[in-house]
Amino acid sequence: MSTLLAVMGLVGLIAALTPVAPASAKSFEEYPKAGVILQTKVAAHSRPSSSSPTIRFIPQFRSDFRPTTLLVLGEAKGAKGSRWLKLSMPVRPNGTIGWVKASAVQMRPVQRSIVIDLSSRKLRILEQGKTRFATRVAVGRKGMETPTGTFYITAKFKPTERFLGAFAFETSAYSKLSEWPGGGVVGLHGTSMPWLLGQAVSHGCVRMSNAAALVLKRLAPAGTPIKIVA
Repeated sequence: MSTLLAVMGLVGLIAALTPVAPASAKSFEEYPKAGVILQTKVAAHSRPSSSSPTIRFIPQFRSDFRPTTLLVLGEAKGAKGSRWLKLSMPVRPNGTIGWVKASAVQMRPVQRSIVIDLSSRKLRILEQGKTRFATRVAVGRKGMETPTGTFYITAKFKPTERFLGAFAFETSAYSKLSEWPGGGVVGLHGTSMPWLLGQAVSHGCVRMSNAAALVLKRLAPAGTPIKIVA
């Protein structure tokens, strides 16, 4: 009997020391990710719930017929285990968050990110946490400061206006100047006045050399995250 009790005690001790995986273990994907919409339009809600207020309806395609690109910041579980994605919304006010059903979005990994330091007037492209490219920029002047926060590239294009330089990018950020084209969308673009780089002279956009704009064209597709710091 004493031998049996000793064996049972040993078995109990081993069981107590053996780690057990939680029954509801969940492996979340790495974020941020870029995404496109899989249906005609999708409702972005204020919370991960269909019953929460709708912030706006996001169309599958932009007015120029290009796919609408999203920046997905994370995910959460909704009612009945439904999966919801947290979006950085390209709307006023800056920093607005929206939630959409995961089934409506196709995601892809983000390879690089952009960091813009307003005080040092520097733009960096990061890849796997390391600086891939850095350049001097011009930023918003007093009263028209370039906004800070987390944004992303929504589209890129070759401008017809010489003032915008060799290449330009639309972002999800908005400037204080609402009368500007696109309702005040903050752009990243080249310049016809390179002598102003390193200064606070714009209406909120970020200007760079034309050579730098062409580097961004190659390294920063739509959906690339942008972090602007003071």
